[in-house]
Amino acid sequence: MRRGAIVPRPETLAAGGPALSELLAALPVGILVIDPDRRIARVNAACEQLLNLSERVLVGQRLDDLLALPGPARARRDGHALAAFDVEIETSRGARVRVDYLEALLADHAGWRVITLHHAATPRAMGVSPGRDAGARAAVGAAAMLAHEIKNPLSGIRGAAQLLEGGEGAADLTSLIVTEVDRIAALIDGMQDFSDTTPLELTSENIYPLLDHARRVARAGFARDVAIDERFDPSLPPVLVNRDALLQVVINLLKNACEAVAGQVEPRILLTTAYRQGVAIDAGPDKPRRALPIELAVIDNGPGAPPDIAELLFDPFVSGRPEGKGLGLALVDKLVRAMGGIVQYAREGSPEATVLRVRLARGAAA
Repeated sequence: MRRGAIVPRPETLAAGGPALSELLAALPVGILVIDPDRRIARVNAACEQLLNLSERVLVGQRLDDLLALPGPARARRDGHALAAFDVEIETSRGARVRVDYLEALLADHAGWRVITLHHAATPRAMGVSPGRDAGARAAVGAAAMLAHEIKNPLSGIRGAAQLLEGGEGAADLTSLIVTEVDRIAALIDGMQDFSDTTPLELTSENIYPLLDHARRVARAGFARDVAIDERFDPSLPPVLVNRDALLQVVINLLKNACEAVAGQVEPRILLTTAYRQGVAIDAGPDKPRRALPIELAVIDNGPGAPPDIAELLFDPFVSGRPEGKGLGLALVDKLVRAMGGIVQYAREGSPEATVLRVRLARGAAA
């Protein structure tokens, strides 16, 4: 069975109410409709977003060729329903995602079935609130970071002041005091970025001059010894962003990538853009889904985040490096959300690479 095999019934739930096809499209859970030949007959927008694959790619393909399913789903052919929770599936393009996988038969349609995929990115231990656990972890991280980062320069300032009192090497000691005070000020400035709740002014922009500027800033400083390649979609339409915020996002992502590849023999970073039709997110109660077709990705060949913090990577004060403060990616997440978008982390491809993917709304045509 190919695309269009299922024709939605025209009836609505009530006069003037939504059609069943509209309800399917609006569901926040990924839906795959599978025909008797195990080909994908229909998907909804949530499934496209979850798998990072468009309906055009999915429909008509054999399920087993497109997705590496959890073990029970691969072995099950006895016509029964199946549920597998917190399992990993992999697409034919190498992307991995943890989901709750439920497969059910369609009554009165022999061989047809519906698969639902619900994102299971957060561990759900019995009796533990994921949000509360992440908040507690961030608070503990904040306390530890502040104690370490502020105590050290204050100790240096105190020692310099004591020596300065003796009158020897005054110039060097005053320079040390100024440097350490500046370091404290920079740390506090970085934390204050999170307290700024002023709405960003968004405009339609050509993304490429902004990306070129961010790349030149990186190449002139922290990325001087790292190759930054580009793979751009030349037909990309304008994007709805705040210029300064997007520059900061891209520079932070490039800096994060440079730090991640520091130990690689041949460190490489790839900056990509793409247009993903059909990608949308839930904009909140009583609001239509927000389309986010513009994709910007920073890809590096580093080892990726440690598994125990990968799901908390965008929380403040969570870092995989001993010297990291855990502020860079948290600020990226805050700025991207302020522009109406989302940022995602993944390990994809063969060999595996780290992908930090930003999804943004399309701007108005010039």
